[in-house]
Amino acid sequence: VDATPAATYDAAAALDFMTVRTPLLVASMFVRDLPARLRGRAVEPPPELRLLGANGPALPGWLLLGVEEDHEIAFGAVGRFWEPDIEWRDVALEDFPRFAEPGWGKIGCHLLVRPDGPGRTVLTYECRVASTDEEARRKMARYWVLIRPFVGHIMRATLRTIARDAEVLRL
Repeated sequence: VDATPAATYDAAAALDFMTVRTPLLVASMFVRDLPARLRGRAVEPPPELRLLGANGPALPGWLLLGVEEDHEIAFGAVGRFWEPDIEWRDVALEDFPRFAEPGWGKIGCHLLVRPDGPGRTVLTYECRVASTDEEARRKMARYWVLIRPFVGHIMRATLRTIARDAEVLRL
């Protein structure tokens, strides 16, 4: 990113995921919502999806796992991601690492900022998924076959959006 680590971190912390848009991302979200639409349920996107809202994470079903100011933001969720309508499970922060109730998937992500010379930053976005039992693992594996090409694209688009926002903040 052609911006300082501080500007890049600020852009990551302020990110509204609804501003991450590409034609492929829009198409993949349409396909993701198709089962609900076919059942006659209107799918209205939220006006915004912020990682860090005024009262903590503003992503439905997600929780803030930790923040190292100006360096890293970690977030995660428990859900049945493979369901046509994702079922989210509210889990307290202190229970997240040990949560093992059968039938669920856990996702942990982080955005990491590190300096890369004067006025430049390396920004990384990593996500890991674990299942709480063998049946959930099989369901997640089948789902992953379908979504894998889109996940990488969405993550790269997210990084490009943060970089663009950081480069504007730099000015």
